[in-house]
Amino acid sequence: MPAPKTKPTHVSVESHIAAIANEEQRNDARRLVVLMQNVTAQEPRMWGPTIVGFGSYHYRYASGHEGDSALAAFAARGRELVVYIAEECEGRDDLLARLGAHRIGKVCVYIRRLANVDLSVLEQLVARSVEDTMRRYPQSGGKHA
Repeated sequence: MPAPKTKPTHVSVESHIAAIANEEQRNDARRLVVLMQNVTAQEPRMWGPTIVGFGSYHYRYASGHEGDSALAAFAARGRELVVYIAEECEGRDDLLARLGAHRIGKVCVYIRRLANVDLSVLEQLVARSVEDTMRRYPQSGGKHA
């Protein structure tokens, strides 16, 4: 089984964010750092070259594939911020309906500008995602990687 490609690195989160070309997106990324720190009580850490993650958990699928991932995470991708949310967390659809301007993928919430979303709803989404992940993978204990 191949090793997961996205692993914690020693790259500075602040230098990564400072390198984001768009000033509004840089500021939004800094706001997401604060939001996710509040939810996870963890310091940010780079996961691979582009993902800012908080805490970690160990997963193992029925297929035998296993690895570590961030409890909460986001990335700046092009003109959007991507917030990673557990696919089946409680109340996900209701919260997404109240979030504001966004689009979704399987576990990705794409946001063009934080000014266009309700930050309290986004914080609830992240918190429920973390709770769901901790419930599904309790052996991890939500450690900081």
